[in-house]
Amino acid sequence: MAVNLVNLEAVDKVYGTRALLDGLSLGVSEGDRIGVVGRNGDGKTTLIHVLSKLEEPDGGRVTHANGLRLGVLTQHDALDPAATVRHEVVGDMADHEWAGDARIRDVLTGLFGGLDLPGFPLGLDTVIGPLSGGERRRIALAKLLIAEQDLIVLDEPTNHLDVEGISWLAAHLRNRRSALVCVTHDRWFLDQVATRMWDVQRGTVHEYEGGYSDYVFARAERERIAQQEETKRQNLVRKELAWLRRGAPARTSKPRFRIEAANALIEGEPPPRDSQELMRFAGSRLGKTVLDMEDVTLQAGDKLLLKHLTWQLGPGDRIGLVGVNGAGKTSLLRALAETAHTAGEHTSPLVTGGRIKVGKTVKLAYLSQEVAELDPAWRVLEAVEAVRSRVDLGKGREMTASQLCEKFGFTKDKQWTPVGDLSGGERRRLQILRLLMGEPNVLFLDEPTNDLDIETLTQLEDLLDGWAGSLVVISHDRYFVERTTDRVFALLGDATLRMLPRGVDEYLERRARIAAATAGPATASPASGTAAGSAPAAASAPAKPAGLSRAAQKEMQRIERQLEKAEARETELHSAMAEHATDFERVASLDEELREVRGRREELELRWLELAESEGT
Repeated sequence: MAVNLVNLEAVDKVYGTRALLDGLSLGVSEGDRIGVVGRNGDGKTTLIHVLSKLEEPDGGRVTHANGLRLGVLTQHDALDPAATVRHEVVGDMADHEWAGDARIRDVLTGLFGGLDLPGFPLGLDTVIGPLSGGERRRIALAKLLIAEQDLIVLDEPTNHLDVEGISWLAAHLRNRRSALVCVTHDRWFLDQVATRMWDVQRGTVHEYEGGYSDYVFARAERERIAQQEETKRQNLVRKELAWLRRGAPARTSKPRFRIEAANALIEGEPPPRDSQELMRFAGSRLGKTVLDMEDVTLQAGDKLLLKHLTWQLGPGDRIGLVGVNGAGKTSLLRALAETAHTAGEHTSPLVTGGRIKVGKTVKLAYLSQEVAELDPAWRVLEAVEAVRSRVDLGKGREMTASQLCEKFGFTKDKQWTPVGDLSGGERRRLQILRLLMGEPNVLFLDEPTNDLDIETLTQLEDLLDGWAGSLVVISHDRYFVERTTDRVFALLGDATLRMLPRGVDEYLERRARIAAATAGPATASPASGTAAGSAPAAASAPAKPAGLSRAAQKEMQRIERQLEKAEARETELHSAMAEHATDFERVASLDEELREVRGRREELELRWLELAESEGT
């Protein structure tokens, strides 16, 4: 029988007039890996602070097992700014001692990309004070993971980690014997590490077995049985369930809930978005040209980011952009945005070669990582109506500013809250709202999931499903990337941009191969190669002949267009087969054509991969 580590008995916690925890009783046992979700402001962080005894409850009792070894990562570290990284992470251990410890080697390599901490000016001897918030957070996480713990409590551990760092951390936590309680909005991460879920709602906690996907199934079933009145929220849950069930059934690691019930819930539920209709609508709004890059070289100071890039963003394209930190993802978006905002008359100063062509009808909105400052005295609704009072979201969907506010979690009362009183997540929501009110037809989102809770992310995904325009998303939240985009491109740190037919999984495989080829035996990680904060791989990549690179890029662009056409034809054939389901001869003919299209698509993907491999990836 598992030993109980922490008990909460009838716990109350009140802030002002609001009860964040109301008579709450629950526990954590050995072997538990618990993911905590809930809306911003509903008490997730308060719950784990009370559970960890960082805050005292107003009522009830919190009990820890005798001798409990507890490690807590809060959103604000307690590192000594005058200390070095070495002092905080490995203390007084001699180099041969910590270097001989497999756990320490794994943590340093996984979080920093190597034992010598590439990216830090003096490696382990770097003073902490001048470091960025993201670097300090990785140091605090490394310090916690190196220690032996019975229970680890993490508050948003994936913040400031890239895709590889998140993948490494998930694998590391799965392999630890420590119990885990983790607050995060990263749904892929929750699916990887959690075996139970706590959903914090209005002072109480609903418990579910399994990871995030299992939680979606169970919550949808519970809401259906209870016949709750929140029909809008139910519709979103069913929509996300349909996406999980149809697109990636393997996400559900343990089929604890009846598949028949899940299928009944989504019966008649259409696909999240009609890609062909959105492409046609986007084409009518944007024309044939959106943003074309021709032989573009991109440079930031002395650093070469992209070389001789020829790439097109077409009408209705939905692109996910991934890559190592510092490879140029944000710089690429900034260069396109700066050129677009001058209607192509002036190219961004980041562009040192080639040209960017901007379509005449392009109206671009760019969500940067920085939250734009607004007058703190403004009310939420005033800040939105300052842009526009009504918005056309495409396909005949029109909303008032107040209706869109409600869709993003700003209730009627909340709409009159001063901007200065909003939390970081709420300000992020408001920033996205104001962008959408401008009715753009091209949307760039740079880390849009930062500070947003899962329910708000679901609302944003629902809005984007019906939004007809061209979309580029940079995000370390792979769930969001897979949910909102149709294709993934990667900057691998070698001054090129490549399409990845298999998405983020293929990106991680390529990065692991690069790491295995370039890392020495002292710094190679058995779990995942490099991770957050690692230096770009360009330093070790051999130089490629410029002519060959451009020729290969053009052929790859042609193949990508053919792949799009093949995928569109597959969709048409599936629809036709459903329409003529009773005409067996017609279905047989359509099925034969479908097999031919699939075979042609597989040949195109194979040729694309051969070109990518020949380019040194």
